[in-house]
Amino acid sequence: MNIGLYQSAASLSALERWQGAVSQNITSSQVPGFRKRTVEFSTLEMGEIQTDPKGRLGSGNGQPTMFPRATIGISFQPGDTQPTRRDFDVALEGEGFFELQMPDGTRGYTRAGALHPRGDHVLVSADNSPILAEGGAKFTLQAQGGQFTVSPEGLVSQGDAQLGKLSVVRFPSNANLVPVGGGIFLSSNGVQPVPVAKPQVMQGYLEGSNVTPLREMIALVQIARAYEANQKIISSRDQNMQKALDTLG
Repeated sequence: MNIGLYQSAASLSALERWQGAVSQNITSSQVPGFRKRTVEFSTLEMGEIQTDPKGRLGSGNGQPTMFPRATIGISFQPGDTQPTRRDFDVALEGEGFFELQMPDGTRGYTRAGALHPRGDHVLVSADNSPILAEGGAKFTLQAQGGQFTVSPEGLVSQGDAQLGKLSVVRFPSNANLVPVGGGIFLSSNGVQPVPVAKPQVMQGYLEGSNVTPLREMIALVQIARAYEANQKIISSRDQNMQKALDTLG
């Protein structure tokens, strides 16, 4: 068995996963609150090559064969915060996520604060999911209720009326968050968030993605070169195998 051939094929598979992550990063680089997909490469032991012709297969005395693999992750580093001067745009400085009510009733979590009032005057995110107050209530605005304001502590007001406080939560580990698109995450494994004691909310700002497009373009070039190198290795090994078969008849 030509182990090198299979190792190069595994490398191509890992590079395809990397390319998929980079493509998603570039596509979503302008989505507020999007978090960069990362790729970590490691090796996986898949059997061994017995170098001693008198040795017994599986005895553990052979040369282990290592195959590359790619693991997709998420970088939760904050993105750049830009002023928009729009009353319904809010951003978080420091840790935490805004809490949303998803269409199926579950809770979603995001740092994308591009809000707007829905047709029924409920305050919602860019994908029309209601943003929640502490305690799980929705914010309902009045048609002629006055100017919409959000304090640095997250208190939402319209005119002289206070409507509640934005629910800003955090997780012991962001590794339990699963992306569902649009900069929104769901909690997996039943892990529940805890409130951020002193949230720092900025009205009139939006947090962008944490993707650097130039770095992603450089990564695409690296992927292309690595892909080409592995294709050449596969082609070379295939030609050598064909020559051996022709020689042996």
